[in-house]
Amino acid sequence: MANLAYALQPAHIPSNRQSIAPAWHTALVLLLLAALTASSTLLRGAGHEHSRLASYGVVISAEWLIAAFIWFGCRLRGLSVRALCGEMPRGWRTVARDLGVAAGFLLVANIVLGPIQRLAHATPNSSLRNLLPRGGTEVAFYLLLALTAAICEEFIYRGYLQRQFSTWTGSAAAGIIMQSVIFGICHAYQGPAMILSISVYGCLFGLLAYWRRSLRPGMIAHFLQDGVGGLVLARLLLK
Repeated sequence: MANLAYALQPAHIPSNRQSIAPAWHTALVLLLLAALTASSTLLRGAGHEHSRLASYGVVISAEWLIAAFIWFGCRLRGLSVRALCGEMPRGWRTVARDLGVAAGFLLVANIVLGPIQRLAHATPNSSLRNLLPRGGTEVAFYLLLALTAAICEEFIYRGYLQRQFSTWTGSAAAGIIMQSVIFGICHAYQGPAMILSISVYGCLFGLLAYWRRSLRPGMIAHFLQDGVGGLVLARLLLK
């Protein structure tokens, strides 16, 4: 029974009470996320080509820097990146499986989020519209932005914050909820009505990471939602 309990335990939720980084490190991560949210909101509000490309560049650079800072904090406790990312087995079969899981997750997530967005009257605001790419150069940078968000945000929120909060509280559920609230707040540029919807979305991503014991399905789903979904939304809204 002990072996069964260990096997069912998600890889990114530790079995002991040791946090994965010092408290001061997590406080600085949250401050960096707040600064990124404020700066990207200002850039996305302008709405012209140069500010849009600048916004892409700022977010791409900042998210990789925050991810690197998290790596540094984990190294202080002797943990590797793999310890946060969970199981990442190689081979086309596992990749195909994760693609299928990601596609199924997006289907379920959008079914869940649809009624919430309608009740909250959540619609794309001007900042979100200004984020969408126009033209080939912007599309290329936007896809790079989507890939960065998929990798770094899953690593930051579902890998680092979720595990850190779960360890501090002794509750996986608390860790999932706390990181999802922060995830929603950090997307406040999309408007107050969207914070609830994005928080629920972050909670679903947290459950996916908890269930799969890996960040890879969430990274794939995140890229498909932001990258492919963003391009489709651009075609619909920017005619």
